[in-house]
Amino acid sequence: MEAPRLDVTPTSALCGATVVVALDPPEVVAADVVLAGDRVAWVGTAPAGVPRRDCTGTLVLPGNVCAHHHLYSALSRGMPYRLAPPVTFTEILQRVWWRLDRALDEEAIRASALRGGLDALRAGTTTIVDHHASPNAVDGSLDIIADTLAGLGVRSVLCYEVSDRDGPERAAAGVAENRRFIARADGLTRGMVGAHASFTLSDDTLDDVVDAARLSGTGVHIHVAEDAADQVDARLRCGHGVVERLDRAGALTDRALLAHCVHVAPAEIHAVADTGATVVCNPRSNMNNAVGHSPFNHAPRGVALGTDGIGGDLFAESQVGFFRAREADVATAGNWPLARLADGARFAGRVHGEPLLGTLRAGAPADLVVLDYPTPTPVTADNLVGHWVFGLSAAQVRDVLVAGELVVADRRSTRVEEAEVAAGGAVEAARLWDRMDAVPAHDFEPVTSSEPGGGTR
Repeated sequence: MEAPRLDVTPTSALCGATVVVALDPPEVVAADVVLAGDRVAWVGTAPAGVPRRDCTGTLVLPGNVCAHHHLYSALSRGMPYRLAPPVTFTEILQRVWWRLDRALDEEAIRASALRGGLDALRAGTTTIVDHHASPNAVDGSLDIIADTLAGLGVRSVLCYEVSDRDGPERAAAGVAENRRFIARADGLTRGMVGAHASFTLSDDTLDDVVDAARLSGTGVHIHVAEDAADQVDARLRCGHGVVERLDRAGALTDRALLAHCVHVAPAEIHAVADTGATVVCNPRSNMNNAVGHSPFNHAPRGVALGTDGIGGDLFAESQVGFFRAREADVATAGNWPLARLADGARFAGRVHGEPLLGTLRAGAPADLVVLDYPTPTPVTADNLVGHWVFGLSAAQVRDVLVAGELVVADRRSTRVEEAEVAAGGAVEAARLWDRMDAVPAHDFEPVTSSEPGGGTR
């Protein structure tokens, strides 16, 4: 039976490719992808006379979604480190990331978004769900990121990370920044309400975060039980675990995005699933920080993939995540990476009001990637995951389209001069690193004891 078509006038076509129409369940056809403006008109035969881009011998697939990113980390690659080496997750935050975010100014935010967004696009990631923090440059920070990503042609979902670790005034400023940005978001960008983690949120601030999400009709994007310290803090603070604390506060809804969820008990897994919230696994980050392995890796639905700031390459993230899941359980379903990426697209699609995002069906946003993939074997729906895990690479990305526009052509951005981006990023990185030298390790820490003053703030 012929696939559905939009009753529109085609504007262009990608011709001669093997096309991945959907990831979960996989659907693969040999066909042209016909576009009408920012939409997929149909996957089939392109009509005569329409402008064509030759994609013979390539693999065309929906653009990847990074469901949890920290773009502000883009200038940290190779960053010098002069303090005592951290040996706990809390020390990693205190000595590295909570110093970096306090050193950010508007120019560093812009340069980070530009470098990180370009890297993501070049890796075939067309949507970034970002979680931003810059305590000394809160107001307007999401506008800088949104405008920079829009300039590159990246679709995004942005939020500011609310936290009490830098005091109540900055926490209130973070809530206000989320509220303001959600009201202005349009085009390729949307907003959520961000929060760091339970252990850096007072009850009053958590209530403010939830209230902002409820009034704006959005969800809360928050780190959950990334480290065991988050659970210890919650139990000592309020007598129950992180998931129950967030649920009682009203943060767990079907619009919520919960990053990590590593140290969660079976009852908490069921509680999260019952709310319909989306969990984001970040395998490479969790391995790098030695915090553990999320049990949500084995959930059948509602589990997306993010990089947690380790670049924008979802091919690499999905491959490493699959191997880590297989190491923990050899019975891990073969479709693991495809299902995870499809769930990320479903989440971003809901936020953007685009239910077909992550597919190349008629009417879907024309967010897609062309891979120069000279496969030695056929690609079919039955073996797509084998190609994905053992063959695909960001290095094969030739073209990228977002909303129907060719934003990467023949491996180069069509919007910016890449050499200038690299040079500017190097200058801003040097400035950022110099400022970090003057920023001491953060003194905020989770509650670790019920004794008076035992790790409390």
